[in-house]
Amino acid sequence: MTDSHDDGQRAGGRKTGIDRRPEPALALVVVPVATRRARGGEEDGAARRSPEAQRAEAVGLAAAIDLVIAGSTIVNLTTLRPATLLGKGKVEEIAALVKAEAAELVFVDHALTPVQQRNLEKAWSAKVLDRTGLILEIFGRRARTKEGTLQVEHAHLTYQKSRLVRSWTHLERQRGGFGFLGGPGETQIEADRRVIQERLTKIERELEQVTRTRRLHRSARRKVPYPIVALVGYTNAGKSTLFNRLTRADVLAKDLLFATLDPTLRVVRLPHKTEILLSDTVGFISDLPTMLVAAFRATLEEVLEAEIILHVRDMAHEDAEAQGADVETILGELGIDTEKAGRVIEVWNKTDLLGAEARMQLANRAARRSDGERPILVSAETGEGVDGLLDAIEARITAGRPEYDVRIGAEDGAGRHWLHEHSDVLGSKTDARGRTTYRVRIDPAHSEALLGRYPDIKRASLGKAAE
Repeated sequence: MTDSHDDGQRAGGRKTGIDRRPEPALALVVVPVATRRARGGEEDGAARRSPEAQRAEAVGLAAAIDLVIAGSTIVNLTTLRPATLLGKGKVEEIAALVKAEAAELVFVDHALTPVQQRNLEKAWSAKVLDRTGLILEIFGRRARTKEGTLQVEHAHLTYQKSRLVRSWTHLERQRGGFGFLGGPGETQIEADRRVIQERLTKIERELEQVTRTRRLHRSARRKVPYPIVALVGYTNAGKSTLFNRLTRADVLAKDLLFATLDPTLRVVRLPHKTEILLSDTVGFISDLPTMLVAAFRATLEEVLEAEIILHVRDMAHEDAEAQGADVETILGELGIDTEKAGRVIEVWNKTDLLGAEARMQLANRAARRSDGERPILVSAETGEGVDGLLDAIEARITAGRPEYDVRIGAEDGAGRHWLHEHSDVLGSKTDARGRTTYRVRIDPAHSEALLGRYPDIKRASLGKAAE
């Protein structure tokens, strides 16, 4: 019998047969919401959110790997059970729900220990995935570059290694011989652990090579010193859409959690021709697994070295404040000083999704901030406010650069060309004799050359027009 799929391939490449790709798994989403008492008085990312917002994010995470959501439920926790995380009654209630919905997978939006995961799988007769495991799955699908793939694999093996050691401890009781020699179960664990460790060591060597290559690229860029401006923000805040708007690039931008993963760099020319390197990075999320923060540290080196960080926020989201706090927490974990004056510009995005009154309130909130901390309201989708953002970036980049008034005769075409190539021409004024005075702002690296060409030029007086 001829395979119908093969027939379809032969018929002009059109797909007329059966698609043999596995069907998306039917999943149930469980969102444990722990009280402050259950958390031991600590406040984490989840504590700043409403239960419904946590549910919406959990469903979004599940949808990001194409799971079909059979249903979702919120479980209030007053005590974190060591064996199952949830109370016995809730475990039984969810087991009935899993059976009724014929769910193949249960996503628990919380970190689970290996023992808790194994016990819940037995109780529910379904595959159980915790928050860390699901985020690792998403990252595994999104990684495109060799570096991103290596980083994800390193994080996944680190996670798997801890599961192997703890979840298989029952095999250590399978002892033979004289009682103190390990049986076949213990040998298998040691073999698996060694294989994982060897792979981890190999990945770490390859990542070190990637890091060295990045250092070489960074050294090369310093020879043509473009300031680095990095985009950071909560996942799905609109960073990639804004990146595309500013660079006219075509980076994947979808209404999807972690739509992009690998970093992208593009040159952007600002209004007065100052050039910057704009970097788009992986989105952050509350309770981001520590191993992922560590794995992606090399990727985030561009953020560490950035002269300016654009913190993009989705101001149309009900949890905008909590998301902003989560991003600041992760930046702090990376060792980035967000308190440094002028380094962070908040970009309040998605204003096109707000009503007129809400936009007015947001504008008033921004206006009440001091000049150095005032956010920029934009819509990356429509382009509204983007020109103001570019002006703000340029103002921060060029702050402190000297300005000069340079008078050039009508015959000095080469001088005009040099000024436009090596400085920011802020304005000009031509007198009756055809001489033009240019107000220029110049990078300190080119100041000496400017003074060499025009030794008699004067430092411009701030606030006065060129004369």
